[in-house]
Amino acid sequence: MDQSDWARHGTSMDESLIGYARCSTDEQDLTAQRQALHALGVPPDRVYIDHGISGTKRERPGLDQALAAVRTGDTLVVPKLDRLARSVPDARDIGDTLAKRGVSLSLGGQIYDPDDPMGKLFFNILATFAEFEVDLIRMRTREGMAVAKAQGKLKGRQPKLSAMQQRELKRMHQTGEYTISDLGELFSVSRPTVYRTLSRTNP
Repeated sequence: MDQSDWARHGTSMDESLIGYARCSTDEQDLTAQRQALHALGVPPDRVYIDHGISGTKRERPGLDQALAAVRTGDTLVVPKLDRLARSVPDARDIGDTLAKRGVSLSLGGQIYDPDDPMGKLFFNILATFAEFEVDLIRMRTREGMAVAKAQGKLKGRQPKLSAMQQRELKRMHQTGEYTISDLGELFSVSRPTVYRTLSRTNP
């Protein structure tokens, strides 16, 4: 059902449309999604958002608020299915729950009808692609970390003391005039850090 359909049925879109937008990282911008929802007739004050939260997480404050805001006869509008869920089980669960409550789900302007075999198939295909994209990102991240580690770019946790401080700590320890506790206090590090520093070869 598009905007003209709403007008023909005499239903107020402002009272019936609830929008939801999400982005996975704080660096991403929600402007495009907000504009898409506005173009679909969702009032700005009825858009719920999750900023910097992955779609793989089922517990999302913005999503929970949007689901709580819709009532029977309302429509939950999302720009794309992958904004709503990033896994097939979650997408199906949300879609089925809305249908049982008498709430329609609009995916970029297309109403999802769980009773329509073709509509259900299309919904499942979109959910599968959303899940596939997440798996692909994870795989690329793991591969990137493996390459970085092999090239020596991923060095893990760095020493708390600089090379010069480590050499000085070892020199002071070798004089026999300082205890482990003394060295820890002088260099503002813990006793385990002092022991680890002493066990390393000279940097």
